[in-house]
Amino acid sequence: MSWIDKILPTIRKDEPREQGVSSQVPEGLWKKCAKCDSALYKPELEKNLTVCTKCDHHIRIGARRRIDIFLDADGRNELHADVEPVDRLKFKDVKKYKERLAQAQKKTGEKDALIAFEGQVNGLPVVVVAFEFAFHGGSMGYAVGEKFTRAASTALEKNVPFICFSASGGARMQEALISLMQMAKTAAVIERLKQNSVPYISVMTDPVYGGVSASLALLGDLNVAEPGARVGFAGPNIIEQTIRQTLPKGFQRSEFLLDHGAIDMIIDRREMRNTLSRLLSCMTDNEANSAASKVALEASA
Repeated sequence: MSWIDKILPTIRKDEPREQGVSSQVPEGLWKKCAKCDSALYKPELEKNLTVCTKCDHHIRIGARRRIDIFLDADGRNELHADVEPVDRLKFKDVKKYKERLAQAQKKTGEKDALIAFEGQVNGLPVVVVAFEFAFHGGSMGYAVGEKFTRAASTALEKNVPFICFSASGGARMQEALISLMQMAKTAAVIERLKQNSVPYISVMTDPVYGGVSASLALLGDLNVAEPGARVGFAGPNIIEQTIRQTLPKGFQRSEFLLDHGAIDMIIDRREMRNTLSRLLSCMTDNEANSAASKVALEASA
């Protein structure tokens, strides 16, 4: 008999249980913080917008959750949901790209890594897009670039601010040059917004790398990030191997980028709605924006 058998009671699987006593322990009620290792009670965590209640670490959230906590509850409308990825190159590595897309769609319930909505933030009309990192690491292929461009064009047509929440590993390599073309396409529509004085705010969440960081993520009229978000073109390990030097502590974190002038602000997720609505009210000028500013100020008081 081993030592563990001596100190722990033996539980027989075939032993009858008392009536009304469940044989299963509820699962999914706790989540571990990746930063401080604290066990977090999910209902309390969700009330705190999935920010760790112990250390304020901003835990990753999905695109629809992001939209849900940002936009007002009423008046939401999903845009351009018909845009789907196309396997023009018939790409295949270990698996066919078509199979990988099907798996990602089944896992996330999304057609691709970007969703777009029109709605209001504290009464201010906006168009918002958000990356779903769980879909191929939020990588940007044809469907992502096309939906971003169409959503931005909708904001341009309606003359309302455009906001992007990015979380991406970069260009989608399975689409090769087609993926890289989306960098130019998204940059072009952002320039159209600028020329027509339509505000574009880029919000970077963890992580933002590669072609997305080199295009749409850092081209906002205002570039902001969540605390601790990693933003860069190549990862720190690749950079260290290339230049053969040790990088500074916190390199590519949003705090480091703010100190070096690469972004404009760091905004806590719990303050994102009110802060952005106040900023947008300053960037535009109409009655709806004045009302939105008043609502935001009352909410933050």
